[in-house]
Amino acid sequence: VQLVESGGGLVQPGGSLRLSCAASGFTFSNYVMRWYRQAPGKERELVAHISSGGGSTNYADFVKGRFTISRDNAKNTVYLQMNSLGLEDTAVYYCNARWVTREYWGQGIQVTVSS
Repeated sequence: VQLVESGGGLVQPGGSLRLSCAASGFTFSNYVMRWYRQAPGKERELVAHISSGGGSTNYADFVKGRFTISRDNAKNTVYLQMNSLGLEDTAVYYCNARWVTREYWGQGIQVTVSS
């Protein structure tokens, strides 16, 4: 089982990034997918989640209107489009897959917002 995040990096305030998380080794279309993040010195927090079929999404208040989660079950990939990034969005972002009692995590990818 693997969840591999990509697309992170350094971006200026107000900029955009799109994170991807490629899944393998399990039936991706069964799983609810989530993005979490963890900033230095802070607890990991839920950013967004998307239902197994992609028809339902939910967001943390601090990203509503700026971030969009989506998935492509044919490609076994979940995405997080991040717009209007601010300094407070700097964190390691993690992809998470969950179905009943099964749960998998990606290794995380750094997003740094800095001028």
